[in-house]
Amino acid sequence: MSWQRALACWYLRRNFRPETLKPSINVDRARALTAKRVWSPKVPRGWRLRESYGAADAPLVGEWFERADHAPANAPTNAAPPTVLYCHGGGYYFCSPSAHRPLTFGLATRADARLFSLDYRLAPEHRFPAALDDATAAYRQLLARGIAPGSIVIAGDSAGGGLALATLVALRDAGDPLPAGGLLFSPWTDLATTGASLRGNDAVDPMFCGASIERAAKIYLGDAAPTDPYASPVYAQLRGLPPLFMLAGSTEVLLDDARRVADNARAAGVECECEVWKDVPHVWPLFAPFMPEANRALDRAAAFVRRATGRATAAAGAAQAA
Repeated sequence: MSWQRALACWYLRRNFRPETLKPSINVDRARALTAKRVWSPKVPRGWRLRESYGAADAPLVGEWFERADHAPANAPTNAAPPTVLYCHGGGYYFCSPSAHRPLTFGLATRADARLFSLDYRLAPEHRFPAALDDATAAYRQLLARGIAPGSIVIAGDSAGGGLALATLVALRDAGDPLPAGGLLFSPWTDLATTGASLRGNDAVDPMFCGASIERAAKIYLGDAAPTDPYASPVYAQLRGLPPLFMLAGSTEVLLDDARRVADNARAAGVECECEVWKDVPHVWPLFAPFMPEANRALDRAAAFVRRATGRATAAAGAAQAA
């Protein structure tokens, strides 16, 4: 394990975990602290960042990150790059696309993909299912713009990972064409907080205590049932979903939120890879390019994006030729 990983864990245990040990969540303070600590990487040469925050941009409110010479998203499938629809983490009540640029920039450049990072509405001003409504609307708008579903991967981390999975479930249930895959970093999938790792990893997670997860769930859910499969997709029937790729850390209190989804997906016949990395913090790819483990995780994730979209595009081409 790298010294960078050790330093990141020390920093989180000293600065972030104490916030989660408090008996209540101060939403305004969480948002202010995140905004204060955000480090935004430079846009790499040959790439561009395009912010879309006007009313005319709805439902694609957020930011585009793409290579300057990418073929148009609606170009023929053999020419268009992959498109990643990204849902940021933050417990559904804080963080933003800009806060997640170390991860999204690293993922897009490695996968040579166009990435849209969605600025979905946050709780408590907008409780469940607002975030899910925003994510499904954004995906449908990508299709309306001529982007082939087989060239899209829906991705997210933490709460955004749960949102990405819930979006796949909602799209399947509505009969929408499904994307090529789902990419989930340390996903939060059980807002009923029943995972054994909430207790088993409570003392070793450098970022969260187990009890803080239930407090965060109440902010998003309001009066909604915590076992609603669109809020907590660990309770959803996963049959018919596209391939999934998940990454989680061995010491995370949310570890079982990933492992149980993997078990459920495989039991439902869904292709699913779930990698558990030793002693890394929650959503460690956010520490790219500083942490070697973050860089390696993004390499693995980008390979999945290319593999999933390549297979889906080839299958669509074969079906069209038949």
